[in-house]
Formats: sequence, structure tokens, C-alpha cells
Amino acid sequence: MDLHRATRRRPLRQAGVSETGGDSPVAPVAVPSRRSRLRAERHPNAVTAPPIHRGSMPVVPWRGFWNSVALATLTRLQRLLGGGAPSRAASRQPWERAAQRRRAAFASIAVLSSAVATALFASAQPQYDNAWLFYGEVALFAALSAWVVTGFATALMGFWVMVRGDAHGISARAVRDQALAPDVRTAVIMPICEEHVPTVFAGLRATCESLAATGQGRQFDVFVLSDSRDPATLAAERGAWEALRAALAAQPEGPQVEVYYRHRTRRTHRKAGNVADFCRRWGPDYRYMVVLDADSVMSGDCLVTLAKLMEAHPRAGILQTATQPIGHATLHARSQQFAARVTGRLFTLGLQFWQLGESHYWGHNAIIRVAPFMAHCGLAPIPGRGGLSGGIMSHDFVEAALMRRAGWQVWLVTDLAGSYEQPPPDLLSELQRDRRWCQGNLQNARLIAEPGFHRVHRAMFAIGAMSYLSAPLWLAFLLSGTALWLSGARVLPDLGAAPAELLGLWAWTLCMLFLPRVLGLVAVVMRGEQREFGGTPRMLASAALETVLALVQAPVRMLAHTLFVAVALTGIQLHWTSPPREAAVIRWGDALRQLLPLTLVFLALAAGVALVEGGAALSLLPVALPLMFAAPLVVLTSHVELGLWLRSRGLMLVPEEAGSPPVLRRARLHAGRAARELRAA
Repeated sequence: MDLHRATRRRPLRQAGVSETGGDSPVAPVAVPSRRSRLRAERHPNAVTAPPIHRGSMPVVPWRGFWNSVALATLTRLQRLLGGGAPSRAASRQPWERAAQRRRAAFASIAVLSSAVATALFASAQPQYDNAWLFYGEVALFAALSAWVVTGFATALMGFWVMVRGDAHGISARAVRDQALAPDVRTAVIMPICEEHVPTVFAGLRATCESLAATGQGRQFDVFVLSDSRDPATLAAERGAWEALRAALAAQPEGPQVEVYYRHRTRRTHRKAGNVADFCRRWGPDYRYMVVLDADSVMSGDCLVTLAKLMEAHPRAGILQTATQPIGHATLHARSQQFAARVTGRLFTLGLQFWQLGESHYWGHNAIIRVAPFMAHCGLAPIPGRGGLSGGIMSHDFVEAALMRRAGWQVWLVTDLAGSYEQPPPDLLSELQRDRRWCQGNLQNARLIAEPGFHRVHRAMFAIGAMSYLSAPLWLAFLLSGTALWLSGARVLPDLGAAPAELLGLWAWTLCMLFLPRVLGLVAVVMRGEQREFGGTPRMLASAALETVLALVQAPVRMLAHTLFVAVALTGIQLHWTSPPREAAVIRWGDALRQLLPLTLVFLALAAGVALVEGGAALSLLPVALPLMFAAPLVVLTSHVELGLWLRSRGLMLVPEEAGSPPVLRRARLHAGRAARELRAA
């Protein structure tokens, strides 16, 4: 059946949906007279949004950290006094038992390695006059070593999966030959806010065309959900939407995919609020929804396979794809997409290995079962004042935790191709994005003790926060070592006189940090994929160049993330803006204005240390030298010409460039046409 979903919707009221899908009362939009009218009978530009079919998305207030801790303590005491909780071992599914074993191995590797390293570090320390200096230095090392080992263990497990596979994971191969039932309805939603309209709609058009080419596009509806305010942007969005609808309608077989546009006049709770608003208006009409970001591009086969996987796994609440960054030609973006394809893939597979059905959600390029999402994933604001309260920013981790708390599974599907996003075009854009992520992840840490959350999702809250807290910890560790040197304790002796424990720790730390990069390259060679990266010599040269860039950019990221943590903890207002979607050369003035204050502060500190003790300043050189060249590096790596020059020589290639998928070629084609039209206008 190809019935329009209006057969289950109430007619539009005059003040219900505006001409642009908003809330303001305007002239009513024309509605089909019969609720059972076929979708094919409606002109593609008749309405901007389908008739409303409202549903409920309740919101449950958070208990708060200390209330949750008290409740958990009381519950544990009651279980102890009552003889303990009944065992669930017999009722666990095979994947749950496998996950338990894997997590035990993961924790053992992390805890034992960190404990041994910390003991060696403590034994190699000189005698301090102040015991607090000793304990503080050891505590910082213990926290950082645990963080490094956690990442290494995840990459090691990912290497195992890449080489041996995973029998317990959800695989797209299992549903390749299955048919998608005609009554399975899926909404593809793209929340946008003040985006570069030509780029956004070029990717969306490529996605819609690819979806129509599968022959199952009539089972999908696409919604562009705008939170923009600028009148020029709104006009451009509406024009691009009309052009997209006209292009899809002009196809010989007619509009296989319906595309709707809604402008939300009351912007509340950012992207999460936009998604919730969609669910309350049209959620009951769809079994699933695929959430996109403004820079997302997905193939039709990927979208259809996601719906098939949800049908094949009726207890799955969220299926997250492993997105591949692609789309910019700057040196910075190319280094990021190469690292994601070679090394980042190990971390993705490693997370899937020990998380299994209790995985996390990245907020885009994922399919969600609408009914349980509406029933259990309403997000209440976090009570209190300051930067870590209010509406939830990084909603994705929290929604995954809520879905699992309600008994639904959350999986990461790692073998499904056709899911893409754009990397930030330059380092400043990356840091702009990281500032939002930092505050959101620190905010989520306040929910770590909420009752009912699975311990894997509690761990993900902690890992998300530690992703940014590690920066001030590294800085504190570096500065504390310098302070100890100034106090008379020589922390970094000559290599010839260094204790064996300290030399072993240096070697161990380097292995933990760099071995994942080596394992990623080894896995590519073992799978015979090196030709897709330009061949073995070029792949090795690309890896060396990416590693050098990562090393020289690390001090900038460390200081910037430290500043972001301080901003978040002190409650300074955060302006939520999206990073630019288009690549543009960073101007020298912008680079200096952003980076010079951090550079001058650290260089002044290094100069002061050098005046007191020249040898102590040596410990600050690994940070000071890259900072001196931070602005030129940012400008250099933002050049498209340099990235294209490297690509022409086969450096930093990824498989999506060696053999570009059709959906990406279409996205580039539409983006190029839009750019030419803008220049001609």
C-alpha cells in the first residue's frame, strides 16, 4: 500500500502549522479533503509539512547527584538485609554474557597496567621535602595513566575485531537479502540552525536521490527542521527546499521521497528540543526515525539497511552507524579523515566490542525506534545554576542511557557503509565545536549517579567528561613537574643517570600513545586495503605526516580544552553556534586573535621558569615550541590548495576518495552547481 500518512492524522487547524511549519497563526494550509488521499495524488509543493498527529513525550525530572547516591546506598542496604537481589545470570542473552567477560578483561587490563605503572612511577620519584607534592604528582600520574591505558585497551580490542570479527555484534550482512515490509514507515529528520544552505541541501538532495534509487523511497519521509532566525537564511532555506521538491518531482517516476520543511518559531533546548518537537507533532506516524546532522550524507542502501536491521532486532532501540569524516580538502580536514579511517576505526570497533547492546549514540546518522524514544527519552533540564545546569546540551549520550534504562538495546553497527559527515575544515573550527562538546560532556557527568542507568552508560558519562578533563590534568602534571624541579627535586634526570623504572615508564607511555596508530596500519595491510590508501609507501608517509600534525597541534588543544573546562565550571555563558560547513582560509588576524593570548601566557610562564632555573624550562619546551608556531600552522593547514596538492600525490588518501561512492559524487556535484549559481547571482 502507498497510502499517505494522513490516513492516521487529524486535519490541520488554522493556528496549528504555519505556511513554514511554524507555530504562528497564519492563513491555513490547504489540506486534502479525504484523509485517505494517496500521497501520489498531492502536488509535491502543496504543503510544507504533513498534517499533525500529536503524541506525548513525557519528561521526568532528574533526582540529582546526591539524592541518587543516597537512593542507591539505601537500595543496596535493603538488598543486603533482604538476602540480596535475585540473580539474572540465567536470563541473560549470549551477547550479555559475552559483554560481561569482555568488560572484565577490559577493566583488568586498565586497572593492572595503571597500578603497575603508578607503582613504578612512585618508586622512581626523588625524596620531596613536602609529602603533599609527592602524593599530588603520583595521583596525577595515576589518573592520566588510567586514561591512556583505557584508550589503548579499546584500540587493542578494535584490532582484534578488525582481524577476527565479532560473532556477537549486529552485522548489516545478515539482512542484505531481506525485504523491507511495505508498512514500515521511517522519517529522516535533519535539524538545522543558521547553516550554509547550499551545502546542506546539496548533501540532502544526494541522500534523497540515493534513497529513491533503491525503489523503497516511498516508505521514507524527509523533514528539514529549521531553528534559524536570520530572515535571509530562512528565505534561502525555503527556496532550497522548494527547489529540492521540484527536482525530485521532475524525475520520470515522480517524487519517490517526500521532503517537508518546518520552521520552529519557538527555539527551545536546541537540537534535542527540535527533535522532541518533531516527535510530538508527527512521531506516532512513523515506526523509526533517522537523525541527521546538517553535514550528514547517507546512501539509500544504508538507510534501507538500517530499517531492515531494526525489523530484524525488535528489542533494538537505537542503531548507530560508524560515520566516516569526508568532504573537505584542507590539510587539517584531510589529516582528520585519514586518522579517523586508519586509527579511529580501531577505537570504534573496540567500543563496539565491549559495549555490544549497551552502546552509545552520537546524535546523528543513527536510526531510532520512535515509540520507546517518545516514551522514555524526554529530557528534563538539569536543576541549578551555572554552566552545568539547564537544558541538556550533549543529549545523545543521555538518550542512549535512557533508552537502555527502559530495557531497549543500543547497538553500534560497524560494518555498514554509506554513512558520512564533514570534518571541521580547520583547527579553529574544531575547537569551536569542542567548546560545545566540552560543556555538554561535563554537564552529563552530573547525571552519572541517576538511578537505573546501566554501568556502561555511567562509564560513558565519565569517559566523555574525562575527554576534556584530561587536558587540565596533563597541564597540571607538566607544571607540577616543573615546580618540583624548581624546588630542588630534579624530576627529569639525564638519561644516563635515570632510574630503570623511569626509562621503562617513558617507553611504556610512548607505546600506549603510539601503538594504536601502528596497529591501525597493520590492520590495513592484513586486510589488503593499502591500495585504497594510495599504496603502502604513501600510506606510511601519510601516517607520519598525520602524526607530526597531531603532535604539534596537541599543545594548542590541551590549552584550549583547559580553558573550556574552566569556562564550563565557572558558569560563563556559552553561545551555541555551529562550526562553519564551508572551508575558507583562516586569516592571520583571526588566528592571532584566537591563539595569541594562550601562547603569550604560556611563553611568559616558560620565560619566568627559565630565569629561575634554565634546566627546568626544558620540561616546558615540548609545549612552548609548538605554541610559538600555532598561528602559522592554523593558517597553513586551512589552505585547500595544500590539501589538493597532497591528494594529487596520493597522500592522506582514504578509500572514499580512491573510489568515491555515488552519493558523495552527487553531493559534490550539487554543491558545485549551487556554488556556481551563487557566484553568478
